[in-house]
Amino acid sequence: MVTPSPSHYRDLYPFESHFMTVAGGKLHYVDEGTGDTILMIHGNPTWSFYYRRLIHALSSKYRTIAPDHIGCGLSEKPSLSKYDYSLASRIADLESFVHQLNITGKITLVIHDWGGMIGMAFAVRHPDLISRIIVTNTAAFLPPPGKSIPRRLRMIRNLKFFSKPAVLGLNLFAVAALFMAPQKPLSKKIKRGLIAPYNSWVNRLATLMFVYDIPICQTDLSYDLVQAVSRQLSRFQAHPMLICWGKHDFVFDLDYLAEWQRRFPKAETHLFSTAGHYLLEDEPEAVIHIMHTFLTKTQNQ
Repeated sequence: MVTPSPSHYRDLYPFESHFMTVAGGKLHYVDEGTGDTILMIHGNPTWSFYYRRLIHALSSKYRTIAPDHIGCGLSEKPSLSKYDYSLASRIADLESFVHQLNITGKITLVIHDWGGMIGMAFAVRHPDLISRIIVTNTAAFLPPPGKSIPRRLRMIRNLKFFSKPAVLGLNLFAVAALFMAPQKPLSKKIKRGLIAPYNSWVNRLATLMFVYDIPICQTDLSYDLVQAVSRQLSRFQAHPMLICWGKHDFVFDLDYLAEWQRRFPKAETHLFSTAGHYLLEDEPEAVIHIMHTFLTKTQNQ
């Protein structure tokens, strides 16, 4: 494993690194501030760096925790012979992680991309631990009826003779996301920070395996697990929920937003017409202001 150079991101991400052993290996995480716990679950191909602005803004009042999934960020990046990179394993890692943290009080979940599925799977298994949910461009259910995944993802998922050299060799998935996921251009320094952990063939395995694990057919490994979680989401209808959504998302588009709203009609929703999939890169100040307000007014709910 080639460790990314801190010079690529450290001034933007000046947090102390913590490590914890879970079944998948050594997991890296940020743990800043004190108070009620906010747990931020990232997706693919990001890492806890994506939440850096939230950590800066919220850690003065809250305990902000942002883990890197195994294979992502500064966490261990094991081979397939040691870790299967499945949704089930991701959920087990998160359960072990939270258990070892010995958190007092309930948790506010912040979820994005694959973090939605992983985070909500954890939530339905431990509903007594969850106080509030903040949703950003993600899903915790199968694609809405009649919806298929974008052609680019289908190519990576289904054409392995293409995807392995493209994603593992050329880092195509993470690099392409730098231009397709945000609506506004990213600075060179932010681009370097987002992809710093994915700096070699072996360090890009997780970005590929996340795509391979997208459940579409009933025969797919994670299909039944996603269905089971989807059926239990209704138990959170009474929980305070904030949805902040980048309008120009090429994967989690407005159909996914509509599905969240259908399932959670009481959720507070904010649609950002100037943002894409990387909402926190496009509109960080506006989102942070909305989150601060939401957290304050739902403090005792």
